[in-house]
Amino acid sequence: MRSIRSLRDVTRLVGGVKKVVLAYSGGLDTSIILRWLQDEYQCEVVTFTADLGQGEEVEPAREKARLMGIKEENIYIDDVREEFVRDFVFPMFRANALYEGTYLLGTSIARPLISKRQIEIARETGADAVCHGATGKGNDQIRFELGYYALNPDIKVIAPWREWNLTSRTKLMEYARDHQIPIARDKEDEPPYSMDANLLHISYEGRALEDPWVGAEEGMFLRTVSPEKAPDEPTFVTVSFERGDAVAVDGVELSPAELLTKLNELAGKNGIGREDIVENRFIGMKSRGIYETPGGTILSKAHRAIETLCLDRGAMHQKDEIMPRYAELVYNGFWFSPEREMLQALIDESQKKVAGDVRLKLYKGNVIVDGRRSPYSLYDQAVVTFEEDSVYDQHDAEGFIKLNALRLRLRGRLQG
Repeated sequence: MRSIRSLRDVTRLVGGVKKVVLAYSGGLDTSIILRWLQDEYQCEVVTFTADLGQGEEVEPAREKARLMGIKEENIYIDDVREEFVRDFVFPMFRANALYEGTYLLGTSIARPLISKRQIEIARETGADAVCHGATGKGNDQIRFELGYYALNPDIKVIAPWREWNLTSRTKLMEYARDHQIPIARDKEDEPPYSMDANLLHISYEGRALEDPWVGAEEGMFLRTVSPEKAPDEPTFVTVSFERGDAVAVDGVELSPAELLTKLNELAGKNGIGREDIVENRFIGMKSRGIYETPGGTILSKAHRAIETLCLDRGAMHQKDEIMPRYAELVYNGFWFSPEREMLQALIDESQKKVAGDVRLKLYKGNVIVDGRRSPYSLYDQAVVTFEEDSVYDQHDAEGFIKLNALRLRLRGRLQG
């Protein structure tokens, strides 16, 4: 039994948590959090590990949880790759969402799915609390907790980084050693940045990357070759769409996760998808992040290209106007908010006839649209041709121009 040192300790032990669902990667940080929960809250811990396509084995997390005393029935390891792409990535890409014009929201869009699954597991297991490993400085704490509260308004949230005194890497390592938490050899000498990965992207930030003048080392990138080392011959790929979602690559129908995996492979080989961004965090500070979003970069370009054929001008411009707000909602963690759902309904309505094929040329970091076609195309060659036609009377333009010029002419006369 741990000693009581403060009023918070009394609250934990007397009014406290009986069972908590921890978002658990099996890495050093969340293993420390697991032991800390057992010591500080003296509660039963349920671990949840999500396979989001991060590119590493998740099964080792099961054995690590067992070694730390977690019951087999309290260890959850779920493959959520298809759900992630189908229900989160694809709806976001229908919106053409870009935060501050550049960020494809790879980290942001994964958090609501993790939150959702934690709350589901809490209901299944009778847990009265959930826990995440996000720091008190970043966006992820907000994203996780807004999701928790939206789905279970009465859930107890434990955020160790806002509670404990393990405020440095050195203290974390000391805690691990003191509590016999295994430390992998590579953790003793970690890379000089932190990473977050899923099937859509990898982010790199912190430590050596905190100075925005310092460039990234080439050896950091895991999913893309440098554009300079990409093939000297272009790669052509055709992406097919139905109702705004990609459904096939080069004529082969694929599931959502399979499709994004295929595009990641093609883009990565051609040096596509790197971004170095300074962004405005919701919490108020600026942050520098470097991202690899290879398949997402192709998908974004292809989706916009098919929309140019299928969407009416007014509909397209309306979508463009609401996109920054939609992207901000995703970035800030409001996936489960009514306003995001309202915008999604509008966006999805616009996508009913966004269908067809887009051919793209991939070359040394570039994604170049090479052709597009659609059974619902609003592009009429007979109307736009520069050759003589009997469809469009060019004299009609004169009245159109004069009506639109009326207010400008009136203003011009007043100004002399």
